[in-house]
Amino acid sequence: MSQDHMVGVSTQTLQWRCIESRIESKRLLYGRFAISPFRKGQANTVGIAMRRALLNEIEGASITYAEMKKVRHEYLTIIGIQESIHDIPINPKEIVLRSDSCEPQKAYISTSGPGRVTAKDIKGPSSVEIIDATQYIATLTGAISLDIESNIERGSGYRMGNLQKYRDGIFQVDAVFMPIRNANYSVHSFESREETKEILFLEIWTDGSLTPKEALYEASRNLIDSSIPSINSERKEKNIAMDRGENSNIPSFPSESISLDIEEITKDFALKHIFIDQSELPARAYNCLKRVNVHTIADSLNYSEDDSIRIKNFGKKSVEQVLEALRKRFSIDLPKNGTK
Repeated sequence: MSQDHMVGVSTQTLQWRCIESRIESKRLLYGRFAISPFRKGQANTVGIAMRRALLNEIEGASITYAEMKKVRHEYLTIIGIQESIHDIPINPKEIVLRSDSCEPQKAYISTSGPGRVTAKDIKGPSSVEIIDATQYIATLTGAISLDIESNIERGSGYRMGNLQKYRDGIFQVDAVFMPIRNANYSVHSFESREETKEILFLEIWTDGSLTPKEALYEASRNLIDSSIPSINSERKEKNIAMDRGENSNIPSFPSESISLDIEEITKDFALKHIFIDQSELPARAYNCLKRVNVHTIADSLNYSEDDSIRIKNFGKKSVEQVLEALRKRFSIDLPKNGTK
């Protein structure tokens, strides 16, 4: 089978869905996705490639150097500043940024003490966003001013500061351009029409500068661009041939979506592997569900709203808490009418 034909089949049949999403903090977002159906053996190959693309190829923004006014060398101690001059440029490494510009941008801190200096004191262009304004930078213990000019760049991976480029007042910063905190994958098999199919589950944690869904899009695009770079040129050739009325053997990319039965299988399989511990329910509701052997999200769907309210010690408030958690985290509802 030719590579072109394989790509066409994958484009026709694969579909992804977000099955879980949550905000742990401003600097930690989580998403879980299911992609299916794969033929046997394919999901693991794609999972390895996607994880690598997520961890190594997604671009982020970082401070690459900081210039401090009136500072001659990095080992200077200034009365009124709690940190040493050497330590102050290190703290910005932890600042999470989002930059929509491909060009380097400048940001500035100009403040006076006493008081704590945090990321909220950074002033920059509209193309740069500070994700967590509470990020600590320094403490001014006296009536002293602090002036810092920072250089912000986009990139990928990790770049060590070049100490050889050091000059008075300018401190190179080890730049961390990696917005993906972690990425995991797992593969599960199921039978469909007497064939073994596979579902790929991807878990993505980001630093808040982009959402897991945005990370998935970008990793997929990077993976496609690096794996099959000739597709765009082939499409152009095909369009030219069509404009000229010529016959072309270049395969088309069907746009049919996944069949309903495969979509339902994927959804049901996913819900069976998400435990109610991940729903962040109050202890009362959680314990009541565990007592009636509700361990996963799929188990909870066996109880309608009417059934749930009859669970011992559960009550209307607990039902509302379960409904809110299911809608907020998984975009699903319990059936209203009794089923038991």
